[in-house]
Amino acid sequence: MDRLQHSAWRYVAEVLPPEELPMLAAHALVDGRDSPALHELAGLPRRSDETEIRELYVQALHELGIPLPDEETAGRWLLVNLAFGLAKGELGPKDVADRLSMTVAARTPEETQFLSVAADYSEWMEPDELPGWENDLRTSAHSLTASTDLGSVIGVPGSRRD
Repeated sequence: MDRLQHSAWRYVAEVLPPEELPMLAAHALVDGRDSPALHELAGLPRRSDETEIRELYVQALHELGIPLPDEETAGRWLLVNLAFGLAKGELGPKDVADRLSMTVAARTPEETQFLSVAADYSEWMEPDELPGWENDLRTSAHSLTASTDLGSVIGVPGSRRD
């Protein structure tokens, strides 16, 4: 999966800030992607009008035949991405809880468990509760990464379809 395809679910899941889209477009041009809107987007400064950036990004994806996923699919990909990040040690448990930026609909029992445990985090947790929560989150992340076939869709090396 190339960076533009990967960006589509991140954009819908609201974890890709608009100010990063012009640089993403520039990298996509270097990668060999080409469309009028992609050129225009790549030429914009990071601090351009967010609406203009978003419109050009969506237009570029359309011109390149890259569909935007629906919110449910993007949310599921976000969950899987966070689970892989935690399982691989790239994210800490609190990072996972902090990055659940949208309402996510889980479909599988493993997604539901991971989302449920992540949502249990609170900054007011007692210090003696934190290690148990972290362990439960890591356990549910490993269960999700072992059971999903979404990892290859979001570009996670070592996933079931990779």
